[in-house]
Amino acid sequence: MERHQITELENGVQVVSEKIEGVRSVSLGIWVRVGSRYEDEENNGITHFIEHMLFKGTEKRSARMIAEEVDGMGGQINAFTAKEYTCYYIRVIDENLAQGMDILADMLLKSRFAQEDIEKERSVIEEEIKMYADAPDELANDLFNALVWEDHPLGRPILGTYESLEKIDRKALLEYMQKMYTGSNIVIAAAGAIEHEELVRLGQKYFSGLPKGEVNAYVPVGNFKKGKRLVEKDTEQVQICLGVEGIANNDSDEQYAMSVLNAYLGGSMSSRLVQKVREEMAMAYSIYTYHSSYSDNGLLGVAAATREENSLKVIRAILAEMKDVAQNGIGEEELKRIRGQFKGSLYLASESVTSRMNRLGRALMHKQRIITPEESIARLEKVTAAEVKKLAQKIFADDRYVLLVLGEIGGELAKEFS
Repeated sequence: MERHQITELENGVQVVSEKIEGVRSVSLGIWVRVGSRYEDEENNGITHFIEHMLFKGTEKRSARMIAEEVDGMGGQINAFTAKEYTCYYIRVIDENLAQGMDILADMLLKSRFAQEDIEKERSVIEEEIKMYADAPDELANDLFNALVWEDHPLGRPILGTYESLEKIDRKALLEYMQKMYTGSNIVIAAAGAIEHEELVRLGQKYFSGLPKGEVNAYVPVGNFKKGKRLVEKDTEQVQICLGVEGIANNDSDEQYAMSVLNAYLGGSMSSRLVQKVREEMAMAYSIYTYHSSYSDNGLLGVAAATREENSLKVIRAILAEMKDVAQNGIGEEELKRIRGQFKGSLYLASESVTSRMNRLGRALMHKQRIITPEESIARLEKVTAAEVKKLAQKIFADDRYVLLVLGEIGGELAKEFS
């Protein structure tokens, strides 16, 4: 029996909830199908700018009043902007659900966008950009995405650039929000001590006046291309980002095989790359893999930091491990360990009302059915070593790698790429 319930309002707003027995808290999120991949070069960063502005005050609440009201309930409020969606969320105890919804709805529907606040927040975001630019790993990741996705919106930073931020004014913010924040692109998700009928009533009360609009469209991703870029920067370590084409966010068995492959290569302390590069070679403190899935494509990436004289050895070690899993696959004992790792992490996450709310919201943002932790574990249990090997052979074929190296480039590395 499904634990969640879904209702769609007349204007396209979807309301989804999951009641959890034995808790007093509720995590409530307003999800909007808009992120940085919906932007163009001129308005890059506008989605994140809007997210900031919704915390700066409404017609009846100042920014301070919002903070004080949430604190007075013992609640937590925050938001985030991703590549394909934005989420505004609050966690409160059950008796304060209506008040929490009132705050979120007030922010989304009645924010002032005062000119003075816009200029202040523009400056704040510029400082945020500088902060990331001063962090070599963050800078390397942004440059890596730009290399992987070339001129596509997925390759642009979520924060925007100094140049694009300067072009975004109050009129642009309001027009973009009016265009993108429509009923067909909003999901109200909640998990915890919640009755679905009450959530639907609150959703109807606050959001039924929104126009339905059309489902927001993004620019499709073209063919994945290989390439490399060396970026000179005065850093203590060389930052290495290496990746191959992954798979789109979907409900296929291949997605579960990818989860196993990612965990096997660099998803934990016992993974192959951590054991090889950190424990055996002692050439990195931090090395890990990740899989970023988008609606129509994906990226399996490896990130590592090491001394300049070790950088080429680390790159070769990464490629060797990729080649090895494609040729030899993974053993049954390793597969068993990864299954246990996923089972534990999924059940631990399911004890968090916010994690459960996020699972509901993300699924509907991608127009997918909601998969329970139990189903995810059951499907992971069915992944075979042969399926993982087949996927590795597919994505590691033809040397279609993308490589970004940031730092002081010299010695063997410079010669190798000259």
